[in-house]
Amino acid sequence: MNDERLTVAEAAVDADERQPEHPARPERPEQSEQPEQPGRPEQAGKRKRRGPGPVTLLLLPGLVTVTGVAAFLALTGGLPSPWPEDSGTNPAAAVDIDPSYVPWLRKAASACTILEPSVLAAQIDQLSGWSDDTDALSGQKGIAAFTDTEWRIWGRDDDGNGHSSPRDPADAIMALGRQDCSLAEKVTELRTEGRVNGDLVDLTLAAYSSGTDAVTKAGRVPPTARTYLAEVEALLPRYEALDRAESGGGTGGAAGALLAAPVSPLTITSPYGSREHPLTGVTKLHTGVDFAAPQGAQVVAARRGRVVFAASTSAYGNRVVIDHGTIEGKRLETTYSHLSSLEAVAGQAVEAGAPIGRVGSTGLSTGPHLHFEVVLDGYYTDPRPWLVAGG
Repeated sequence: MNDERLTVAEAAVDADERQPEHPARPERPEQSEQPEQPGRPEQAGKRKRRGPGPVTLLLLPGLVTVTGVAAFLALTGGLPSPWPEDSGTNPAAAVDIDPSYVPWLRKAASACTILEPSVLAAQIDQLSGWSDDTDALSGQKGIAAFTDTEWRIWGRDDDGNGHSSPRDPADAIMALGRQDCSLAEKVTELRTEGRVNGDLVDLTLAAYSSGTDAVTKAGRVPPTARTYLAEVEALLPRYEALDRAESGGGTGGAAGALLAAPVSPLTITSPYGSREHPLTGVTKLHTGVDFAAPQGAQVVAARRGRVVFAASTSAYGNRVVIDHGTIEGKRLETTYSHLSSLEAVAGQAVEAGAPIGRVGSTGLSTGPHLHFEVVLDGYYTDPRPWLVAGG
């Protein structure tokens, strides 16, 4: 539990120490062009071929070296970066969507067994192209194109920011998942009763498009839903990477999770969202999640990265901030607060699962626990869907 700050940097200033700037990710060097090979000398009469001159003898080894380096870079894709490649660790790298949507797509899809994140993503793409513009004629709002009537049924404040809105991507994704799972349950019952035939995902999408009554009457995907179904299916390959069960790209997390658990077990005592601070009495956003843990329990890094702050602050107590590099161009950071001791230093590179401190109750705290935050491009976001696949 903590006195929240607007940015991670401001939290560091609270300790009368300025947080070190993020190390710049070096640009990949341009590949050197291979020098042109000298042409074959022309024979002119009985002119004798001359041996290499002194200039050639001096330059030739350098030319061979440059050619070899260029060939190596071409084969390997350039010099290695100190940051892990996002394309191999982050499913959003394979698709053109905001990476902060990925945990919510997975969490929403986990509500029922037949729904996959790729299906939700393809639906949203078909509905809005990921644009939150309002359709003035239909009254549809947000990326999932909910009407006000539909939102009253399916909408909730899923990200805990104090309001429920179809324009809030997290709320919209979760609402669409609830709606789809409800339809999936209905068509599953219909198929079990022998009243309809077909693939459950197809029947669910058909029910979304044309209604369960139309599906029941047709006994299968009705003609009115075939165009919608074909459009969604055409978009599915674009999002298949979201469905792959991963090891977390070396994060040490559960399959599909982007972050590993910083403490075990993950027992939440205070979730992300608006709340009244137990010490100050002020109601405002609780920018992270509080995990119950005994005094001195091990705290570990949730993902590979670099420690950018490790010191004491008045509000957060002993605090560690880790910069994990960028995901689709957005900077990802995690923070660990109220530690009893620090086991990391600023500038240190850490792997997922590396010890960085011990649970404590330093700073504004009522007892031993870990206050854990996820900061994406300077904005706090709910850590829960990032930590555990399926929320």
